[in-house]
Amino acid sequence: MKSSLGQSVNISITGESHGEALVAVLSGLTPGIKVDRDYIRHCLSQRAPVGKISTPRKEADDFEILSGVFEGFTTGTPITILIRNTNTKSKDYSEMQTTARPGHADFTAEMKYHGFQDFRGGGHFSGRITAVLVAAGAIARLALKNKGIEIGTHILKCGGVSDRNFIDINEDIKSLNNKYFAVLDEKSAQAMQDSILEASRQGDSVGGVLETAVVGLPAGLGEPWFDSMESVLSHFLFSIPGVKGVEFGEGFALADMKGSEVNGSLKVVKGKIIPVNDLSGGINGGITNGDTLKFRCAVRPTPTIFKEQNTVDIKSLENKTLCAKGRHDPAIVHRVRAVVDSAVALVLCDMLAQRFGTDWALEVK
Repeated sequence: MKSSLGQSVNISITGESHGEALVAVLSGLTPGIKVDRDYIRHCLSQRAPVGKISTPRKEADDFEILSGVFEGFTTGTPITILIRNTNTKSKDYSEMQTTARPGHADFTAEMKYHGFQDFRGGGHFSGRITAVLVAAGAIARLALKNKGIEIGTHILKCGGVSDRNFIDINEDIKSLNNKYFAVLDEKSAQAMQDSILEASRQGDSVGGVLETAVVGLPAGLGEPWFDSMESVLSHFLFSIPGVKGVEFGEGFALADMKGSEVNGSLKVVKGKIIPVNDLSGGINGGITNGDTLKFRCAVRPTPTIFKEQNTVDIKSLENKTLCAKGRHDPAIVHRVRAVVDSAVALVLCDMLAQRFGTDWALEVK
C-alpha cells in the first residue's frame, strides 16, 4: 500500500476509522515556518461534523505534534501529527464484516487485502482519515498565506441547489475562510441544507460540486507533461474519498466553445504580463500563467445509506439485502471542502519548493 504523495514536500498518512489514532508525517518543509495551533484547530473545525446535515459521530480532533516543530516553528525535520479516535461504535459494523455496502470500498478491499483489512467504519478507506490530512495541510496553508497565496473553496452545487460564482475573488475567499458551510450566497446555504435534511429523512444522501480558487500564485509552476499542474493536483484531489470528477477552468464546457471564446488575452500592466479572461483555470501547457487558479471537484453522495439495497455476503457468496446501521453523513460535500483546501496547499508547497527551492516559504524580514 502506498500512502504518501509529493516530491520535495511529502505527506504520508496512516490509521483507520476505528483504530487507536490517525497519523500524518509531513516532510520537506523548510525550517522557520510559523506553526499556529489555533489556525490548525480552525481548519479542523471546518471539516468537523455539525448538526443534522452531518454524521452524529463527534470527535474532538485534539491533535498532538510529536516532532518537527520547536518553539512554534518548523525545524526542517519531518513533522508528525497524531489525532486519537475517541468516539467509536464498532458494533454497528458487525454485519458489514461480511456484507458489502454497495458503492463503498468493502468489496474492493476484500479483493485486495483478502479479508485482513480493518472493516470497522470503513477502516483505512474512511473519510475519517482526512482529519490528519487537514491538520498537516493547515501548516502548508499558513505558509502559503504568509507569502500572499490564498485558497478558497465554496459549495457550487448541492442537492440540486446552486451557489453564485466567484465575483470579487479576493473578498470571496476571505469570507469563505470564516464560514463552516462555505457558500457565497447565504440564500443558497439554507436551500442546500434543506435538501440534505430531506435526503436524510428518506434514509438517503446527496452529493455536490466544490469550486476552488487560488490567488497570488506566480507564473511558471508545473511541468509540460507528466507533472503538469493539472495532473499533480488531480492526483491528490482524486485521492480524497468521495471525489469522482475534477475539471479546470470551464472544464467540459470548453468542448462546446470556440478558441476565440476560451483563449482570453494578454496585456502588460505596470511592467507585468497579465492574462485576462482565460477560461483554462490559470494554467496553460501544464504551467501556471499567474492568473487565478480555478478548478471544480464533483463529490459523490455518501455511499452508506439507510435504505435497503441488494448486495452479497462476500464470504458465503450468497445474495442478500442490507440496510446500513451506524452513524453516517447524509452529505459530505461541505466537509470535503476543508480537505480540498488542505490538499491544494500541500501540492502547491511541493510545486513551489521544486521551482524555487525549499527556502521559498521563509518570510522576508
